[in-house]
Order: sequence, then structure tokens, then C-alpha cells
Amino acid sequence: MLKDILLDYSDKQKMLVVAKAIANEARINILELLNERSLSVNEIAEQLGLPTSTAALNVRILENAGLLFTESQPGIRGSMKVSSRVCDRVVFRLLLDQMHENKEHSIVLSMPIGNFVNCEIHPTCGLVSEKSAIGIFDQPCSFYYPDRTGAQLLWFYKGFVEYRFPNTIVNGGNPKQFDLSFEVCSEAPFYRNDWPSDITVWVNDREIGTWTSPGDLGGRKGKFNPSWWPESLNQYGLLTDWKVNSHGTFLNNERIADLAIDSLGIKDDCFISVRIGIKDDARFVGGVTLFGEHFGDYPQNIVLKLDYDMY
Repeated sequence: MLKDILLDYSDKQKMLVVAKAIANEARINILELLNERSLSVNEIAEQLGLPTSTAALNVRILENAGLLFTESQPGIRGSMKVSSRVCDRVVFRLLLDQMHENKEHSIVLSMPIGNFVNCEIHPTCGLVSEKSAIGIFDQPCSFYYPDRTGAQLLWFYKGFVEYRFPNTIVNGGNPKQFDLSFEVCSEAPFYRNDWPSDITVWVNDREIGTWTSPGDLGGRKGKFNPSWWPESLNQYGLLTDWKVNSHGTFLNNERIADLAIDSLGIKDDCFISVRIGIKDDARFVGGVTLFGEHFGDYPQNIVLKLDYDMY
């Protein structure tokens, strides 16, 4: 599926150019003809029964409106220009009173903690699903087991796990606020409530901040832990919330850095990378424990909320 073109009063000139381009039966026929494959001007003219000069003029008008893309391709006698359609839909937004309200959008994505795409793991470490252990405790190879995607609790002493969220901002969206939340604590053998750990978050390889966990928390049952999970092990974490907007970076609503959302490169790729781990030069190296929706005190996975508006 090709992209959509969304037009509103923020760019009246563009709206007029596109409207004039499609207010013609010949040009509508050209767009319909290019529904399935690319064609040269001569092929368009032949199939629509138009003079070549007329076909060329209409193709140029559609190109100027951003509805067609023309490129040179090798032909039998040198190269030839071939035109392709660049969109499936053109949407004109005419609701003047609601224009500003409608331009604000949000995407919310929930990432299971076992769906990491990359990791560096140092023992102590392990993963468990809602029903049983995954692999062998304190063996980093367990983080590569196929059933790791069902993990509801994972822990490691040093290293990182990296997740990739699909970047679904479309049609020229402009990111306004990045919001990431997850339940986390330190990692110690069994549990130790006084066991600080400096846990860092990176977004698209840019460090956004470090939170010092007070400990590997236990002593009572986690609210959502399965009954089989031993009470002698870690039980729950703390919910952390990381925000990046035009005013800087915030951790649990406290400003911690000048880094603004434009520095995250969110529009640069089809995914958003989120890495959670321990820096090599961390003051407190006390591990990471991540909780899924069926462990700990909060019934959620790693949640990313991205606010954006439309140009």
C-alpha cells in the first residue's frame, strides 16, 4: 500500500495545486491507469488514446502536485522515463473549527519484555514465563531461547536488553512527546531491598537518563505474581516514567536533562530503539529486573506512548 497525502489549511497553496491537478478527467484516468504498474509517457498516451504531447503535459502537472514520481530506466534504445503513482489516497481536511484539535494524535504500543531484539547479558541472570522458567538460570544463552518471547520476568547483573518499537508515525507526523514506562528494580541473589543500581535508558542510541533503583525488592508477594513463584526471590519493582519533549527529558515528572525530542531522531527510521541496561562506568552496578504484565505490582508491559501532530 502506498502512502496517503493529507492536506489541510496549514498549506493552502499545496491544497490548491493538488485540487487543480485532479480536477481533470484525463489526469484521473492516468492515475487510474498507474494503479498496477509504472508506464512511460508513450505507453500512457497509447493506452488512453491521447496525443503524446497531451499525455506528457498531464503527467508533468501530476508530478508538480506530488502525485506522480518519474525516473529514468534502461530501455531498448537508451533510457526512458517511467512514471509511478506515489499515493493511494488524497485527503482534504476542511473542518476549520476542529482543525487544531484533530491535528493532535497519539500512538500507544505495549512491548512484552521478552521481545528484545538484542542483548548483552552477564550473570546473575534468568527469565521466567507466567508458568515456568525459560532455559537455565545464570546461563546467558537462555536469553536466546525461542520461548524467551513469553518471558514475564527477566533479570541480569550487567549488560542490556534492546527493544524495537514500530515507528508508525505516517503522513509527515511531527513528534511532540516520547513517553516510556516500565516496572523495574535492581538484581541481587534472592532479594535485597537495599541494593542500589544505576539503570540507564537509551533511545535510538542516545542516552536519555539514569535512574538509581533502591534495591532488588522483596519481602512481600508481588500483586500479580503467579502462585508458584518463591517468596524468597524478587517480587516487585517500581514504575518508572521517562518523558522527552521540547522542554527536555523528565524522569517521574522531574526534569533531568536538556535533551529534547528533536535530538532522538524518531523520524529517521521505521523503528524506535529502546535500550535498558547498566553503563560500563555506572557508580552502582546492581543489575536490572524487568517485570511483565503478569509479574510485579503493575499489570503492564513496556509501554511507549508517542504524541505527534500533523503538518
